Amino acid sequence: MASIPSTNHFPCKTRLKSHQNSQFIPMTAPFLANRVNLPSLSAKVKQDFSARAMVSDDEWGPEREPLAPGVAVLEEASSKEPAEIEVSKRQLVDSFYGTNRGLSASSETRAEIVELITQLEAKNPTPAPTEALNKLNGKWILAYTTYPGLFPLLSTGGPLPLAKVEEISQTIDSENFTVQNSVIFSNPLATTSITTNAKFEVRSPKRVQIKFEQGIIGTPQLTDSIELPENVEFLGQKIDLSPFRGLIDSVQGTASSVARTLSSRPPLKFSIPRSNAESWLLTTYLDSELRISRSDGGGIFVLIKEGSPLLLT
Repeated sequence: MASIPSTNHFPCKTRLKSHQNSQFIPMTAPFLANRVNLPSLSAKVKQDFSARAMVSDDEWGPEREPLAPGVAVLEEASSKEPAEIEVSKRQLVDSFYGTNRGLSASSETRAEIVELITQLEAKNPTPAPTEALNKLNGKWILAYTTYPGLFPLLSTGGPLPLAKVEEISQTIDSENFTVQNSVIFSNPLATTSITTNAKFEVRSPKRVQIKFEQGIIGTPQLTDSIELPENVEFLGQKIDLSPFRGLIDSVQGTASSVARTLSSRPPLKFSIPRSNAESWLLTTYLDSELRISRSDGGGIFVLIKEGSPLLLT
């Protein structure tokens, strides 16, 4: 093999005699090289190749069957996707900090939240939520919303003076096709709740139609325990509060008696105006602990399943 390339570097001419005349026909060297017959060399190359193949099998083991084109890339992408979703979910929940469920969010924070929501919706692991009603089952805690109808409840001086919204939740019973929305209020003296009961119908793989039936104002639960410190500091002076302990115990006993009386009364039910009796809800993202929904009013709702570690952030 070494002598053949050398002829290619130095072109020469070989004269062949023609049958018709005595003139010589020039022929270039590469054609000569193609006509060279080297059986012994070819056999040696074949033998060396076979030997190397045997060494390769002994050293690296038997040859594995190659994967179909694109399979390796798909497997790698599918393994990375759940991790990316978990990171996006954590970033989304972290971005809710200090927004008071969306009421106090700045325009910059809202834009960041919408971007994260869009990313999660594009990777929705449950593309047909109404066909997986078992995942919708249970109690969902509202973490963030852009729905303006809830902002009066979240703002100071809402329908209940001095009241603070402790929790807004939605409980779904997929077996009975019911939805219960609940808002828990608290103030220094009591806690109470307002709930609405509704039925829902499946209208598409992502959409349900909700029909509200009635509202309920829960019985106020008065605070029956008041903790009083032993002393307080006022203008650099410590004031002993022990003389007031008897008075506090008396007030506490009265509060407990009132609480027991009120708790025996049934909750107050009220009807829902027909104009607000129906609504629809589109679930755009759903997994075992996070749900993103959009309403007919254009509002976005991000809810976290009760018991999820995401609620601890």
